[in-house]
Amino acid sequence: MTDIFSLKNKVIIITGAGKGIGNYLANKLSQEKAIVYAIDITFTNNSKILPSNLFQTKCDITNKKKFHDICKSIYRNHKKIDVLINNAGLSFPSKSEIYDSVNWEKTLAVNLTASYFCSLSAIDFMKINNAGSIINITSLNAEQAFPKNPAYVASKGGLKMLGKSLAKDWGKFGIRVNNLGPGYIKTDMTKKSFRNKKTRIEREKQTLLGRWGEIDDLVGPCIFLASNASSYVTGQDIYVDGGWLANGGISI
Repeated sequence: MTDIFSLKNKVIIITGAGKGIGNYLANKLSQEKAIVYAIDITFTNNSKILPSNLFQTKCDITNKKKFHDICKSIYRNHKKIDVLINNAGLSFPSKSEIYDSVNWEKTLAVNLTASYFCSLSAIDFMKINNAGSIINITSLNAEQAFPKNPAYVASKGGLKMLGKSLAKDWGKFGIRVNNLGPGYIKTDMTKKSFRNKKTRIEREKQTLLGRWGEIDDLVGPCIFLASNASSYVTGQDIYVDGGWLANGGISI
């Protein structure tokens, strides 16, 4: 029987894969025998010997031409691009309700604008084979406002709707676009709030499962969206949040 969840020989590009969630996904998907291209400005494990199907490429994804050239090279080598995971993201929480304009522009440039142009670059090559899957890593912030970080909230909400818009425009070419929204996952970005006992417990209580997420919790949904198992799924939001969004917040 064919394994519909198989990623064997699928060509996958992951942005923001130098550390954190992106780096973890790159390693896990390569273990599933996908051909994975990890893209980032810097990598935390440059000295590590990589498996033969995992490649690290340095690129500032706000450089549209360079990213497009990378996609062109990948397509030239493999004659296809199966999956793009728009994972790269910045977050600059503020201590004040008045948010810094420089951080606003930096956040939107990477989290939203670059994701759009990365998608267009990948789509150029996906449509040649009339197939492809784009996965946007969004956030709970795509649905709910959190304090003193309007740029992150706006960028993730925009990325969510960008995914739906591209799903509508490119479905005719067999290209699927979906959003994968993590809840509170234990990463370098969230370690400060996780170490704060009060904050950690408050966020645990908001979930239905009573715990923070692990990066491993994202791997299964990502495999689903990247594989043929989701061949009739597009324009959707899948939240890996332990039930946060479903929780009305009232205990009886």
